[in-house]
Amino acid sequence: MYNQNNNNTIHQLFPTRTEQECLAELRKHPRSYFAYQNMSPEWKNRFLGFMEGKKTLPLTYDPFFKKLFNPDIYPERLSSLISSIIGTKVTVQCILSNEDSMLPSTSLLLLDILVQLEDGSIANVEIQKIPYAFPGERMSCYSSDLMLRQYTRVKSLKGNAFTYKDLKTVYTIVIYEKSPDACLTDALSDIYLHHGRTVFDTGIELKLLQEFYVVALDVFCESKYAKDINELNAWLSLLTAQSVDDLAALVSDYPWMEAICKDMSEYMYDPEEVITMFSEALRMLDENTVHYMIDELQKERDEAVAALSEKDSLISEKDAALSEKDSLISEKDSLISEKDAEIAAVLSEKNAMISEIAALKAQLAALNK
Repeated sequence: MYNQNNNNTIHQLFPTRTEQECLAELRKHPRSYFAYQNMSPEWKNRFLGFMEGKKTLPLTYDPFFKKLFNPDIYPERLSSLISSIIGTKVTVQCILSNEDSMLPSTSLLLLDILVQLEDGSIANVEIQKIPYAFPGERMSCYSSDLMLRQYTRVKSLKGNAFTYKDLKTVYTIVIYEKSPDACLTDALSDIYLHHGRTVFDTGIELKLLQEFYVVALDVFCESKYAKDINELNAWLSLLTAQSVDDLAALVSDYPWMEAICKDMSEYMYDPEEVITMFSEALRMLDENTVHYMIDELQKERDEAVAALSEKDSLISEKDAALSEKDSLISEKDSLISEKDAEIAAVLSEKNAMISEIAALKAQLAALNK
């Protein structure tokens, strides 16, 4: 139920200011103001919207997310988010480095965070602006990479005492701002959380350690189930919030979210830090956009090569059909020639018989004289 007091509290946390006031404050920091001037109009508006007390920080981007979900400062927040997605209460123990990954980052990532949970299992949380090519295949590779990295680390710690029982589940969690087509069918129009794991068609129970979760934020925003009050919806509502009014509505349903909103509002008084976060987000976005474009060009090239191969195959089939047709025509011509020869032979024989009969008639006539 809507709570006017929560609405007032949130708007008090985000006092409104004019654009001129925000820019005057920013000009006190020349380096930050220079960075602002080099932003695109879209990002300038988002930055000013936050500083004016109208918009939220874009939490789906890495620098902003990590400020408000840093497990060293707010261990319960990331734990709660992951727990709500996988449906089991977990505690984030630490953030792991991504530097030893054997896979290059080639997708349009807004956030990529790898954590170890209390029971030793590993979760990789990614947020992507738009889906990369072959999402299922790539998720399989990411999961395999996590599994191998865990195996290497645990085996190194356990030494000769290592057994495969020491390995824990690895969770691959991908959150999409714009979902792949597989999530956008009519049958899935209201479903924004997808869970997958390997099962056997015979029903045998084997403990396989790789699980996958896909969260479709664009589907969530349109789903009738987004209004249900639960922990998952709370976190997804926070991630998709665009305005301070959205935050007020969120806190009305989930009062415990006020602490996060308060932490976010405090950055309004630190424009240098906010510009730094925006600049880092844009840098990552630019880098990954290049990777994404390369992926898309490679995909287009592969599709073009496949189309040409298919065309060549059709041409070969057509040539084969024409060759077969030519062979049939040649065979028919041969049969016609053979039949013509037979007819000519019969006609020749008939003509010879006619000539012979004519000769006999001539002889008979001569005798009758």
